[in-house]
Amino acid sequence: MSDLDEAPPQVLLSVSIPAEGLDPYRFLRHGRGGPRFFWGDDSVTLAGIGAAKEIFGWGKRRFREIQQQTAELFSTAVIQVPAQAPQMASPHLFGGFSFTPAFIPDVAWSSFFPAHFMLPHYQMSIQDEATWLTMNVLVPTVSEAQELAADLLTALTERLAELISSDQLSSINNPSPKSTTYPMSEAQWRTMLELAIEQMTAGEMDKVVLARLCEIGLDGPVSVTHLLQWLEEKYAECNRFLFEPRPFHAFYGATPETLIETHGTKISTMGLAGSAPRGKTAEEDQAFGNGLLNDPKNQHEHQLVVDSIGKRLEPITQKLTIDGEPKLMKLGNIQHLYTPIEGETAEANGVLGLIELLHPTPALGGAPRERAMEFISSDEPVTRGWYGAPVGYLDPNLDGKFGVAIRSAVAQRDKVWAYAGAGIVADSDPAGEWEETAIKFRPMLNALGVER
Repeated sequence: MSDLDEAPPQVLLSVSIPAEGLDPYRFLRHGRGGPRFFWGDDSVTLAGIGAAKEIFGWGKRRFREIQQQTAELFSTAVIQVPAQAPQMASPHLFGGFSFTPAFIPDVAWSSFFPAHFMLPHYQMSIQDEATWLTMNVLVPTVSEAQELAADLLTALTERLAELISSDQLSSINNPSPKSTTYPMSEAQWRTMLELAIEQMTAGEMDKVVLARLCEIGLDGPVSVTHLLQWLEEKYAECNRFLFEPRPFHAFYGATPETLIETHGTKISTMGLAGSAPRGKTAEEDQAFGNGLLNDPKNQHEHQLVVDSIGKRLEPITQKLTIDGEPKLMKLGNIQHLYTPIEGETAEANGVLGLIELLHPTPALGGAPRERAMEFISSDEPVTRGWYGAPVGYLDPNLDGKFGVAIRSAVAQRDKVWAYAGAGIVADSDPAGEWEETAIKFRPMLNALGVER
């Protein structure tokens, strides 16, 4: 057999060491010019650079294809994580899915696929105030993985010293915006919404979520590490993410909405729909919040989401707890109606089957799901790509956490495309929904230095 005929290495070898003093953004800057990944929420931080393994999925089977390939990858893996290490120090895949199975990428999404996950070559994690660095490589056999583990640990220790001691790329400033355009006019937006409302009045739909796009031109390549740091400062309560599969082709954001999180048989999700602005004073803010809690249109929109999630989860859970009344989730520039949902399944089957079950919820698709998706595909001019779709991470047990990729943008060198959507019901006002999307654009625009 020639070298060209040999099967590629398929056994994952993963080793981890403590990495106190390693900063996630400094770590990401060392990976500039290659694949980079990030997830940050109120309990964990994960970052990755380089790619040890890529997996893909296609069409309606994309969730199951990713599950199968992930299970195969970890089934033979040699993972040497010390007993005292937190769970997040184990190797994780980063990635996500397209909003629709029929994913046809435009210019903005040219480096993305219907489903795409990557195992980073180097991964750092922060959990329970402990920082760890993990190195992942593929080797031909399990025995070779076991033989090479000690050498890999030595190489990882040397790499950590380099990462901590080097002052290279200590900071990269973001370029300045030079143009901001909205491809859809307010008149076009109104026409699209009036058509949707007409169909709702006729009883064909209860809700549909419609999106629009903002294109931002910059005077240099965007610095996603700068943007992630800004989002952490302003939106620390959100799930902050980055998926950069190719150099300078990055999808990033700070989403308040968790689609699903699993730990064994325990699952956690939420209903998030209905929006109002934040007030300039405490009194005004409270008035906006109370108005949101008592507004029939927003209550109806929110309840459609909660009812749909509950209906889909009830048959596959032994226990399902849904709060009776929505709460307010207050973010930097907007507040939402929010209902926590917790459940427990009979078996631990991982997160991907639940993603397939739930996506898209009425919070980003509509109700009924099939009719709303038909309307989005036929009447919304925006190519959503991964906007509004599941993005997150997978661990060796096939557990993970996935956010709904809203408050997000895709960057390609000196251009950024930001997305914002609004839930449309029969009594929606097109002008009010236009203003709501303007508010939802703000995190991405402000991070780039675009002022309203």
